[in-house]
Amino acid sequence: MSLADELLADLEEIAEEGVEAEAVNDEDEDIQDVDEIGMDVDTKADSITSIAKLRHSKELKNVMAQIEYFQENPRKEEVVGPVEADPEYQLIVQANNLSVEIDNEINIIHKFVRDHYQKRFPELESLVPTPQEYLQTVKELGNTLDNTKTNEQLQDILTNAVIMVVSVSASTTQGTELTDEELATVYEACDMAFDLNEAKSQIQAYVESRMSFIAPNLSIIVGSSTAAKIMGAAGGLTNLSKMPSCNILLLGAQRKTLSGFSSVATNPHTGYIYYSDLVQATNPDLRKKAARLVSGKCTLAARVDSFHESTNATIGLNFREEIERRLSKLQEPPPPKQAKALPAPIDVSRKKRGGRRVRKMKEKLGMTSMRKAANRMTFGEIEDDAYQDDLGFSLGQVGKGGTGRIRGPQVDNKTQVKLSKSLQRQLQRQQTHGGRSTVRGRETSGTASSVAFTPLQGLEIVNPQAAEKKASEANAGYFSTTSGFKRVLSGAK
Repeated sequence: MSLADELLADLEEIAEEGVEAEAVNDEDEDIQDVDEIGMDVDTKADSITSIAKLRHSKELKNVMAQIEYFQENPRKEEVVGPVEADPEYQLIVQANNLSVEIDNEINIIHKFVRDHYQKRFPELESLVPTPQEYLQTVKELGNTLDNTKTNEQLQDILTNAVIMVVSVSASTTQGTELTDEELATVYEACDMAFDLNEAKSQIQAYVESRMSFIAPNLSIIVGSSTAAKIMGAAGGLTNLSKMPSCNILLLGAQRKTLSGFSSVATNPHTGYIYYSDLVQATNPDLRKKAARLVSGKCTLAARVDSFHESTNATIGLNFREEIERRLSKLQEPPPPKQAKALPAPIDVSRKKRGGRRVRKMKEKLGMTSMRKAANRMTFGEIEDDAYQDDLGFSLGQVGKGGTGRIRGPQVDNKTQVKLSKSLQRQLQRQQTHGGRSTVRGRETSGTASSVAFTPLQGLEIVNPQAAEKKASEANAGYFSTTSGFKRVLSGAK
């Protein structure tokens, strides 16, 4: 089928649906749309049929008849062409929309029964808030509240704790008995709610059984019921495949709760996917993240189903396994922290100042020779305590040798000024014993003496001018202007 043929088929189908809708509106003008019912519903009416008309409507009867027909005659061939053109798919969408209307109708019936039965047992409304359980309890109790604790059928509806509270409240209630007409009206409303609930169960069972045939990959991920709701809200499988995942996530978020009829509080920005079994099974803190993950995979699965590929749901199974694997990864506890040794500190080399000021500071703060001698000990000798045998602090080798100076000069070989050889010879020639003074134009020793102190011999008689005399004689022998050659070496070959 070409694209033009598909377009013409869609236009004809839209036209036929418009004609059928007009015919239905002409026949059922008195049927009120349940979605438009608000809090202004008059639940004080005498009969439930005046406000709840879905149970006897032709729409529900028609849908149930078609469901029964397709269940008796299952199809085996695959869907050819657009999915929206398939009659069974159209029935699925219609049945899905009808299930939402049934929920709204049950809420209206619950409000009706609650207003009429509070005359007999007003405390029951707060004890059993769920609509279906409330209606079943009212149907079981009726006007007789004495055998509440021993009622065996009531135990199938409520828990033992709730039954105990209901029995205590029933024994102390201030309500009055209902008349036969009022009780018959309440029973009629309860029976109508039970019939609608049974029809809803049949619709859900049929939709779930057929969704695996029309959208197998999508049904594998979120389930048949949620997949049918998503397709119905999107307007078809083709429209669902064209939607981005962020929009699919919000499908069903604007459902009507009949302005307080429902006791379930809905979270904002949560739709059908958020309330699916796969998302609800995760941790509450991770449900929104799981819903975003599932909506992304649902988009891909819808596109696969719209082109009728992977009819055995292989791609859907792979998507679901990936979702479960990522969700289990998110729910894993963090790995235990391992005790690690502290890393070696990175010492940044500091900038060292140099110069005369730093050298003077080093000389000032340097260790003296006395401290060095105090830290030095002689092997095999008993040291005397400096503090009278209290602290064990000895003076080391202080006083046992050395020059006796308190602080010695600290010389840094790196910064020491190096003297040239010529300057060293000149300083050696100028070295004298004692001070120097100038007498008769020449430098002589002002305190010159023939007695000198040496560390080995003590007093020693020396000639202060012996070194100068020796140097002058040597210079006169070689550099004199009057002397000649002393010796000529011969024998050179």
